[in-house]
Amino acid sequence: MRGVVMHAPGDVRVEEIDDPKITAPTDAIIRLSAACVCGSDLWPYRGVDSVDQPTPMGHEYVGIVEEVGSQVRNVKPGQFVVGSFVSSDGTCEICRSGYPSSCVHRVFMNEVGTQAERALIPNADGTLVATPGMPDAELIPSLLAASDVLGTGWFGAVAAQACPGRTVAVVGDGAVGLLAVLAAKQLGAERIIAMSRHETRQKLAREFGATDIVTERGDDGVAKVKELTGGLGAHSVVEAVGTQESMQQAIRSARPGGNVGFVGVNHDVALSGEELFFAQVNLLGGPAPVRRFLPELIGLIWDRKIDPGKVFDLTLPLEQAAEGYRAMDERRAIKALLTP
Repeated sequence: MRGVVMHAPGDVRVEEIDDPKITAPTDAIIRLSAACVCGSDLWPYRGVDSVDQPTPMGHEYVGIVEEVGSQVRNVKPGQFVVGSFVSSDGTCEICRSGYPSSCVHRVFMNEVGTQAERALIPNADGTLVATPGMPDAELIPSLLAASDVLGTGWFGAVAAQACPGRTVAVVGDGAVGLLAVLAAKQLGAERIIAMSRHETRQKLAREFGATDIVTERGDDGVAKVKELTGGLGAHSVVEAVGTQESMQQAIRSARPGGNVGFVGVNHDVALSGEELFFAQVNLLGGPAPVRRFLPELIGLIWDRKIDPGKVFDLTLPLEQAAEGYRAMDERRAIKALLTP
């Protein structure tokens, strides 16, 4: 089958790779209906994360179940499914406490690679959720978003305790940040401040529910958030980038007693204990427990109450995956959808 393989920073190829095979009774194999390039895929593409050998790429996926292992009970061949970017068994104590992305048997799906024609899904019962029926074509981008970026933005907003009466600030205008805006709106936030310097992304943030746009970054951005909130800072802040600057900006934008949900993949972030001590903010984040939210998110999408698929502003055939990486790296695209 055909699949995306990264050979070195900037070197993405589509080539013949092995077909997946059931190796455990809890596995499933799906035929991909859509995959995509994630912002986190750009870290190795840019050389920030090392690429030591040819590596299959991708961790976001939707598709049709083709085969299941003998112990799989929750999904069956022929069903359309959405799965989390982290495979989880759904039964361990950590899964049952609401954090399946830290399952004791977790598998990060980038270790499998889902930018391909077919994919092996470990722990299928605890990872995959079937849709109510076969979706219309226009729903597939939104269902694909639920696999990671929507679920991650949603977790960022939940971790920041976005709710009615609160002001939420979102640091980062990539797909995750934009969908954190959508999540904050759905969770009832009264005011949503999107921090963005890009006109097209600002426009989408407004469509998703942003009430204010802040173009400044760093301490200037913090000052603007404080100005908009009577000098206090936001009740809730979502950090959706993963850099030193974005994390500091998020913490400093929150008021004392506020909440910061950090979901940007962390790269060399070091926080001052003294600053945290006097900031008096609550921090919660990490790999989003997407599987926990999937039934609710699929329901909202299926009922046409949200349209997170709008973050896909570039659609390419799988064979042109390298262009999808380039477009996102050069910020010509928010997120690239790949059709196998």
